[in-house]
Amino acid sequence: MVGKFESNKDLVQELTSTGAKRVGAIATLITNVVADVAKEIGEFATDVIEMREAARAAQRDRAAAARVDEGRAHPDVLIDEPQPHPAADAVQPFIDVTIEEQDSGR
Repeated sequence: MVGKFESNKDLVQELTSTGAKRVGAIATLITNVVADVAKEIGEFATDVIEMREAARAAQRDRAAAARVDEGRAHPDVLIDEPQPHPAADAVQPFIDVTIEEQDSGR
């Protein structure tokens, strides 16, 4: 038969072991959450930096296009998107096609 001391020792040992495992699992969860949050913040910062660089590049492109087009009646470089034009005739559209026949030797 197991004595009271040994029984208490086994209880303390089991509680300590189980508690350590639970604390370790919680610490792992917290560690993973902190790592995931840091990763997301880093990716967000990268996105902000890339957008800022893209905006600066677009501004440089716009300035370069303005210098190229300066004094021209028709711009060589489009600064703004062209305006859409409606079809010439939606009922009977004009299709400009050239068809060439080739002799395939048959």
